[in-house]
Amino acid sequence: MHVDLRTPDPHALDAILSDLASWQQDGLPVQLHPGDLGWQWRFGAAALARSLRVWTVRETVVAIGFLDEASLIRMAVRPSADQDEELAQTLVRDLEDPARPVLAGDRVVVEARFGMALRSLLHQRGWVDDEPWTPLVHDLRDPVEVPDLRVETVGQDRVADRVAVQRGAFDRSTFTADRWTVMSRSPAYRHARCLVGYDDRDNAVAAVTVWSAGVGRAGLLEPMGVHRDHRGHGYGTAITLAAVSALGDMGASSATVATRTANEGAVATYASAGFRRLPAVTDFAFTR
Repeated sequence: MHVDLRTPDPHALDAILSDLASWQQDGLPVQLHPGDLGWQWRFGAAALARSLRVWTVRETVVAIGFLDEASLIRMAVRPSADQDEELAQTLVRDLEDPARPVLAGDRVVVEARFGMALRSLLHQRGWVDDEPWTPLVHDLRDPVEVPDLRVETVGQDRVADRVAVQRGAFDRSTFTADRWTVMSRSPAYRHARCLVGYDDRDNAVAAVTVWSAGVGRAGLLEPMGVHRDHRGHGYGTAITLAAVSALGDMGASSATVATRTANEGAVATYASAGFRRLPAVTDFAFTR
């Protein structure tokens, strides 16, 4: 089997999103989602394309890697290739080879939550467990509690509030109205919504973006945050409930999210909104 590795052209992004969306299935481990790429699209199509690595067999995409940081790549594997040992050998060889345009640096980290053959081979090759993450899932066949918060869908009239909450929730955020506009005009956002929650004084206190992978597939929350000036009032749970409801309206079969296990507050927030906590999973680290 000949496997090709390439960095895609921006014009190929729509097709890559479609492939990735088709891999989202209930019951499988939470892996790279179209929403992860959709959120990255705020930096533009060209930047997103440069951050992707695509492996194909006879023009069929079998694995996708998203370079989230210089030394971290987040992997997704086509479900039918879960136990493909030959593909796993190619992926690991490419990930380890400093001459291949996948990862830079002496220490590299791979998020590989799915792909039995890939995960097994990483362990065999001496990759070690890195930071643990906790996946959580909310079955949308279950009833969803109505949030005790006024929640609005973001259009151009509410972009300033969406940006203000994002920057108030994440200390290093560089989110801007222009970046929201770029993201919202992308193909990925055709299946997404931004929501902002308001307190009884009309302050924008919490926000979330939800991404559908299509009817009957798992949706994603990415990101969710509460403004630092308004924490401790249950707004995180409330906006999460609104996100789950929105994904249900969009036809998603479940809502998924993953957060650092060390972030106990975030794990508790999702659990309080009805998410079921799955066993923690670790990234894989390797020193060349």
